[in-house]
Amino acid sequence: MDTKQLQVFIAVGSAGSFSKAALDLNVTQPMITRHIRGLEEELGVELFHRNGRGVVLTEAGALLKSHADEIVERMRLAQNAVSNLRASPRGRLVLGVPPSVGTVLTVPLVKKIKNEFPNVALQVIEGFSGHILEWLIAGRIDAAVLYNSPNHPSVLTEPLADDELFLIGPALTEPLLPRGPVSLNVLAELPMILPSRPHGLRRLIDNIVAEHGIYPRIEMELEAMPSTLLLVEEGGGYTVLPYASVHLLAEAGRIEVWPFEPQITRKLILATSSQKPMSSTFRPLFRAVRTELRDIISTHVWKPPQHNR
Repeated sequence: MDTKQLQVFIAVGSAGSFSKAALDLNVTQPMITRHIRGLEEELGVELFHRNGRGVVLTEAGALLKSHADEIVERMRLAQNAVSNLRASPRGRLVLGVPPSVGTVLTVPLVKKIKNEFPNVALQVIEGFSGHILEWLIAGRIDAAVLYNSPNHPSVLTEPLADDELFLIGPALTEPLLPRGPVSLNVLAELPMILPSRPHGLRRLIDNIVAEHGIYPRIEMELEAMPSTLLLVEEGGGYTVLPYASVHLLAEAGRIEVWPFEPQITRKLILATSSQKPMSSTFRPLFRAVRTELRDIISTHVWKPPQHNR
């Protein structure tokens, strides 16, 4: 006994005729006959009395129809529930982002998800890329925005953009540096506030300056970006960050921003774990995350308005 047989049986019982049921289902009458005959042979009973005006249910047929109606209705409800879930996912999505991305991504992303997917609870956790990668591998988060592709077999990645880094300094009355691009040599001349190794940003800067034979002047090592920016704003030193993480301070005239020549860039990626396959119901959510990221990256928030190189 299968679903198709039950649907044909219900159609014949409702129509009172094999020919009418065939018209209702848009199939041939011999197909209707085969399904009913197979069902009767499987159950070992007659389901219909044949007469000159059509067919009527036997006692066994009436009993089967009461169950078949319930089965088919439950199947319809199940199909609708799954379809509705696909159209409007529900559940909880946990996304890990670095602080430099969270400053511009979190609020618009939460608004977008709340508007387009009202049945989804979005949780955004901020952390440095190394920590976020550990959370992703351990299954604590569903997806992550990271810098540079991690060399890990269970992590699936897709590139989002090249993220340029800038020299960030205090807005002094008499600036130490002229406007425009600065050379990497300033890292050896200015008091720098940078995170300690093995932070990804620090490793990137160390590798680049080593290639140019430059020894950066590290005055202070801080892992907290808000504290770093507060010290920079107060004139305590300079740091290196993407523009997205400081754009509000820059637009308010509280800090200064200089591009490097040559540029310092890193890859911004969206990562998921192959050990935690993406549910089909969450695919629209991931598309929303990608779309929002690319929208933000395409705006001036990602680079200073005057930065047109």
